[in-house]
Amino acid sequence: QVQLVESGGGLVQAGNSLRLSCAVSGRTLTNSAVAWFRQAAGQEREFVAAIRWNSRHSYYRDSVKGRFTISKDGATNTAHLQMNSLSPEDSAVYFCAVGYGVILSSIRSRSAYNYWGQGTQITVSS
Repeated sequence: QVQLVESGGGLVQAGNSLRLSCAVSGRTLTNSAVAWFRQAAGQEREFVAAIRWNSRHSYYRDSVKGRFTISKDGATNTAHLQMNSLSPEDSAVYFCAVGYGVILSSIRSRSAYNYWGQGTQITVSS
C-alpha cells in the first residue's frame, strides 16, 4: 500500500514563502515521477511541478517557473516543493502524486499518476 503524506501548508501573506513536503511509503520511488498538483475552489486540478526520481529532471507549469522549486530527498523518500513569491492566485489545495513509467508527454497529466495524497491547503492573503 503506497501512502503519501503532505505537510507544510498554511496561511501566508503575499510575497512570502512556504515549503511543502510529501513523504512516500510502501513502495520504492525508483523509476517514478513525483508531482504536485493544485486545485482551487471551483477549478480543475492543475499540474504544478514534477520531478523524475532517478534523473532529477524537473518540470513546471509556466506560472510558477522561477518561483517554485521541486526537489527530492532519496534518503527519506520525500519530495519537497519550495514556493517563493507567493501570490493570492497560488491559493489552492496542493496534492502530491506518484506515478511509475510516466512518459514525458504525460508528465503534466493527472491520469499519469496512480497514487495521491490527501492534499494540503495553501491560502495566500493579499
